[in-house]
Amino acid sequence: MSAGFVHLHVHTQHSLLDGAIQLPKLLNKCTEYEMEAVAVTDHGAMYGALEFYDKAKKAGIKPIVGCEFYVAPNSRAEKVSGEAGPAFHLILLAMNYQGYRNLLKLSSIAQFEGFYYRPRIDKELLEQYSNDLIATSACLHGEVPWLISHNRYAEAREKAIEMKELFGDRYYFELQENGIEEQQTVNQGLIRLSRELGIKLLATNDCHYLNKEEAQAHDVLLCIQTGKTVNDPKRFKFASDDFYFKSPEEMKKTFDYCPEALANTLEVAERCNLEIELGQFHFPNFPLPEGETLETMFAKACRHGLQQRFSAMRKKSPLSPETEALYRDRLKKEIDVIIEMGFPGYFLIVADFINWAKDQKIPVGPGRGSGAGSLAAYAMGITDIDPIPYGLIFERFLNIERKSMPDFDIDFCQERRGEVLDYVRDKYGGSEHVAQIITYGSMKARGVIRDVGRALDIAFGDVDKIAKLIPEELGMTIEKAIAQEPKLTEAADLDPRVAELLRISRTLEGLARHTSTHAAGVVVSPRPITEYLPVCEGKDGETITQYDMKHTEMTGLIKFDFLGLKTLTVIKKALDHIKSDCGKELDISTIDMDDLKTFKLLCNGNSLGIFQLESSGMRELLVDMAPEQFTDLIALVALYRPGPLESGMVKDFVNTKHGRQEANYSLPQLKPILEETYGVIVYQEQVMKIANVLANYSLGDADILRRAMGKKIPEVMNQEKEKFMAGARDNHIDEKKAEDIFELMAKFAGYGFNKSHSAAYALIAYQTAYLKAHYPAQFMTALLSCDMNNTDKVVLYINECREHHIEVLPPDINESVQDFSVHDDKIRFGLAAVKNVGEAALINIIKEREENGPFSSLVDFCNRVHSSSVNNRVIESLIKSGSFDSLGCKRSQLLTILPQAMDQAKAHQRDQMSGQMSIFNVAPATADTRVAEIILPDIDEWDELEKLKYEKETVGFYITGHPLDEPLEELRTITDSDITNLQLFNDGQPVRVGGLIRTVKQHKNKQGKPMAFVTLEDVLESVEILVFPETYANCYKLLDSTEPVVVRGTVQKSDQGIKVVAEEIDSLPEARQKYTQAVHARLEADTVSRIRLEELKELLFNYHGSCPFSLTLHFAGEGEVDVEIDRNFTVRPSKDLSVSITELFGYDPLKFEKKMIEPMRRKRSFKQQTH
Repeated sequence: MSAGFVHLHVHTQHSLLDGAIQLPKLLNKCTEYEMEAVAVTDHGAMYGALEFYDKAKKAGIKPIVGCEFYVAPNSRAEKVSGEAGPAFHLILLAMNYQGYRNLLKLSSIAQFEGFYYRPRIDKELLEQYSNDLIATSACLHGEVPWLISHNRYAEAREKAIEMKELFGDRYYFELQENGIEEQQTVNQGLIRLSRELGIKLLATNDCHYLNKEEAQAHDVLLCIQTGKTVNDPKRFKFASDDFYFKSPEEMKKTFDYCPEALANTLEVAERCNLEIELGQFHFPNFPLPEGETLETMFAKACRHGLQQRFSAMRKKSPLSPETEALYRDRLKKEIDVIIEMGFPGYFLIVADFINWAKDQKIPVGPGRGSGAGSLAAYAMGITDIDPIPYGLIFERFLNIERKSMPDFDIDFCQERRGEVLDYVRDKYGGSEHVAQIITYGSMKARGVIRDVGRALDIAFGDVDKIAKLIPEELGMTIEKAIAQEPKLTEAADLDPRVAELLRISRTLEGLARHTSTHAAGVVVSPRPITEYLPVCEGKDGETITQYDMKHTEMTGLIKFDFLGLKTLTVIKKALDHIKSDCGKELDISTIDMDDLKTFKLLCNGNSLGIFQLESSGMRELLVDMAPEQFTDLIALVALYRPGPLESGMVKDFVNTKHGRQEANYSLPQLKPILEETYGVIVYQEQVMKIANVLANYSLGDADILRRAMGKKIPEVMNQEKEKFMAGARDNHIDEKKAEDIFELMAKFAGYGFNKSHSAAYALIAYQTAYLKAHYPAQFMTALLSCDMNNTDKVVLYINECREHHIEVLPPDINESVQDFSVHDDKIRFGLAAVKNVGEAALINIIKEREENGPFSSLVDFCNRVHSSSVNNRVIESLIKSGSFDSLGCKRSQLLTILPQAMDQAKAHQRDQMSGQMSIFNVAPATADTRVAEIILPDIDEWDELEKLKYEKETVGFYITGHPLDEPLEELRTITDSDITNLQLFNDGQPVRVGGLIRTVKQHKNKQGKPMAFVTLEDVLESVEILVFPETYANCYKLLDSTEPVVVRGTVQKSDQGIKVVAEEIDSLPEARQKYTQAVHARLEADTVSRIRLEELKELLFNYHGSCPFSLTLHFAGEGEVDVEIDRNFTVRPSKDLSVSITELFGYDPLKFEKKMIEPMRRKRSFKQQTH
């Protein structure tokens, strides 16, 4: 080979947080050095082996796939460390495909059977799987080098002989020159052993980073791995900066004393000739009845399924022979294509586990992705949306002209998804045949800056400041950020630490950081999975692939996507509540798809909690669009994306739908295709149909056109345009119009959405909307149960219930179950929501109630539950949360007698225990075991605010009301926004917000001046308020207030969320006066008399102030008259003024006009303020 040397010991980024070499850069460097081969030998695993093989082949470089294994000192089953630690190192390289398969086995067994600090193999496994592998002695942690370095030459010799006996001439010694003193001793020992035993030498460099100047970045990477900083003297670090990918010239110069060690690297490279057969599919073994093939069984299942679908259709309306023929013809065509492409087994497997799930009453989604366009899938029960009425195209899913695996993504109820996985595991051979897929978390731009900053021991605030300068955009890199944000360059020029931070971060950016389990991907293999790829153990004990999704699919194993969809769980819970509370067993699959009540709910934008439709933007679009039929919903799901919203498509769609503009069909042939979307190209399927109708494309060819338009590759687009224009000419279509239509298609193909996916998700959206429209209490209960751990969502949904007059009741010891429940359309909190009530207490309370009836009093409750699990703290929380309210006592009374009740209960339970244990217990069986009730003290109940405070403390929410219920309307007339809508404000924009102060954290800046971090909350949300010293000095007394306050300040936006920098904080009465521009009274003429006007005049004198006052008289059915008032007649705006005038007239005629908020002086930065 031309370079005269090959690197055989290389660690890439897949030696997680240890190797810093990225594969594309490695291969580029090989090309630069004219190296025709290279090895990758990552630590203990083969995460990147197939990716390396694939990329090296494409780069024209021979891939030598290997692994640096950890070898247990004795048996891998012994979880003990030897004198050299838990394991020695050993490099193994695959000579061919059989050697590669042995690496797969060893790498997998190490993870499951030998893991002790590291995944380990042992000598027993080496004996079993040593064929077709080359072994090398590794680094100083290899067994033979370690023994030599510890002056145990004889033992080293014995171990070398053992390895030679096992591997023969496939065992080599590694010489390394890395500036480590003990390496010289080891090298001399290895050369001596080489002469004595005839074991050949190799020159290697244990490469961990690509270039010498990256040694510092690698050092930082090790700090990130170990959680240390560079300033920690005890941290793990490499002894020199020589562990880089040296050039052949450097290696030759370094090993000039042993040229054969260099030549032998070429020998090893020549011995390694791995060829992995890719591109073949390996389908799981689907069990077949005798006499059946996959093809015959698949065709029968499709036809039988279609008959069942026909039966369901006939229950709704008659089916004409023509319609049936249309379905049968389409199904026959699909069956033929699926069989020709070799995919019947795939359909049978997917249909099997989906229909098993349905039989077990596990909710399954109607489909997602292009698979919903298949009639065969619909017939077999894989999908539940009929593709024919909605014009869904099979070729969008499977195209005979573009062979690729079908890919059904299946949604399951998130609570029971695991059951389906277990079924598949059991059916296809357990964990030996079924694995989930690994994912790698990488060090992205902002994240790597934070990681590196920690390792460099730079103050968090300084690192955070730099990280926040990185724009939040998809695909953002540090290099792009530096080009876009001049402040990064400025900061680096001013501070050498920032320059170092950015330099090292750029080197480490993109490296793999950790592994996790993919949310959905599962592969099933016909033979043991380790014959195709290596596996490892996930954090929950599950088997996962070592290859990521792309490279797992490259092996030819069949991937299935099992997704957990919370909405399916919501629907299931809602149906259960409807059955138990309304006595109705609703079949969600048979609901009326033209239900007026459902569409009215959607047109009103009342879509909080509705699948895909609950964002504020989507709710606005719902109101604008006013959907009237299911196809409108399909379009809505497709249109609500950045591309269509920015392109004007959505505006055109809405305006045309409502007749404000005319649909433009440049050719009559386009009308049947685009009519349902009001002349706008919304779906990818419409692009396909236009090509089919205007230019004679087959639907398969049209799918290829669609893909080309989506990718916008100029050469391909030019070819397709010629083809399209030729087809249009054959159909006598005007050349100019055809060209315009092609350009229009190309434009909208980039925005076009997969209609099959949109239709399937629109169906789930419609189902949830139907449930909310007809069974709102039951639906909201299901929503609350599914989001009970998400405080923000629960607050939002409770508020939604209040707005729609659905009563939400506190937990109750006699009514509540564990989760939210519903009875007579009233929602009841579950006992699990109460803080301090653990699982043991829950079980005890509910079991006792079910077995012996409801609790009659606090004393009865204390006597009957076990005080070990239901202790004083638990009962106190239950009282404060309102869980005893149904007993008819005041919460204050119950809390007062609780200590006495508990003492009495403990004594009673002790007596019972001793009675059971005593042989002298002769009490008659009918003796009354009840304990005397405690007389309740005559004390006042807590006031409303205190009750609400305790509810919030014990449940996390205000249940029976909210402290802002009364002042909320007044707050709205003073403030510019509620807290939720602060997200619509720009950074630096002035704002007034109001609410309650929930928490105050006192702080002092570096001058010792007091300041505070305040949490302000309103009915739905909370926000942090930064109160700097100047503002703090004027408002600190208000920070302890339990009354509503109004904050005037500036919005501050960052990646950590929204904050408000306060200028002023005022009580609500003060804010009313300060921020009211004018007060206007609109009086109904029929309520006005001379006497009342005199009373009004006198009342206004009592509230004299500086705010202008105006008056209008309204005459019903006739109009209004403005009454001229002396300009000096001014008032003091206040709530009391409103109350007094309301008492006078019987209604509130006042309207307070808000002052415009003035832009504030430029605030200093947080860093300046705190210094």
